[in-house]
Amino acid sequence: MKYLDEYRDGELTKKVLVEIEKTVTRPWKIMEVCGGQTHSIIKSGLDQLLPPEIDLVHGPGCPVCVTPLELIDKAIALASQPDIIFTSYGDMLRVPGSERDLFSVKAAGGDVRIVYSPLDALKIAQDNPEKTVVFFGIGFETTAPANAMAVMQAKNQGIENFAMLVSHVTVPPAITALLESPDVQVNGFLAAGHVCTVMGYWEYEQLVEKYKVPVVVMGFEPVDIARALLMCVKQLEEGRAEVENAYARSVNPDGNQPAQDIINQVFKHTDRAWRGIGVIPKSGYQLQDAYAQYDAELRFPEIQTIAPQEPSVCISGLVLQGLKKPNECTAFGVQCTPENPLGATMVSSEGACAAYYQYGRYAISLEEDKITR
Repeated sequence: MKYLDEYRDGELTKKVLVEIEKTVTRPWKIMEVCGGQTHSIIKSGLDQLLPPEIDLVHGPGCPVCVTPLELIDKAIALASQPDIIFTSYGDMLRVPGSERDLFSVKAAGGDVRIVYSPLDALKIAQDNPEKTVVFFGIGFETTAPANAMAVMQAKNQGIENFAMLVSHVTVPPAITALLESPDVQVNGFLAAGHVCTVMGYWEYEQLVEKYKVPVVVMGFEPVDIARALLMCVKQLEEGRAEVENAYARSVNPDGNQPAQDIINQVFKHTDRAWRGIGVIPKSGYQLQDAYAQYDAELRFPEIQTIAPQEPSVCISGLVLQGLKKPNECTAFGVQCTPENPLGATMVSSEGACAAYYQYGRYAISLEEDKITR
């Protein structure tokens, strides 16, 4: 298959890995920001083929995982109302709230529907004028243009029974927060290729200049990943800190300007809470004042009083900051499984814990439970 199989070429990947082994001379900690890239790395076994000097850690680039518990609880409260049709992408339905999840609401009779696009939710609103249709608008900059378009179309078409529960976050402020944390020690970052397809990589240039940390834009296939790692390792070994693009077939420096324009028309930057991490200044989007009538939190002010309760045993916040690996959690694979998740990182198709579980990256021993796998 042209332009796909080529990037899954095992022999080519091995050649790049050999070049990494020849290049590296000392330990480096490199973070892939995107959860989809984490799954690609674990699935292909690249983490086990790298030289021991390279420590890959997993970042907060899973939109489901970083959606704060407070918003999950708000979603559950809205979905429980009889006059609301709550719409969401499928992987959000299993994310545990303080007491239950959206699947439990659906099982109890709530009108919760899985959609594949915000425009699907808009069509449901058109077909059900007697109900308010709420769409759970999560994601990084990748999904922001489509969500912005849905809100813009709702306004242009005069669809008043549509609202969005917004939980959009952006990547550069999260990397900044990690770099400014006294606990996080990351030497280089592998940026999410699909986010950069929309936003370009101009936003990283000031960040790299200020913190002197390499950022390499990375794709999702084994050859993409190995090549981006080699570029990052070369920078580190040579004492350079630059923004480099290892995903040029999809990403250009300026990104997709029309997509950025619609984001800026509909959304504005706001402080945003990240699950397990806390509030990161100006790290998210909220609706512009001109579109405030479609903000579910403003339309249903009663949900503002919700107080979330995080499970104490879950270390997903540490996983999202690259401070712990999923299999370092005593609950991993025992109390916390995809069938009975304690945190979003075990639920999402981009969650690091789900990747470790699916592809067998169990701890050698779980000391607390004396279980060996």
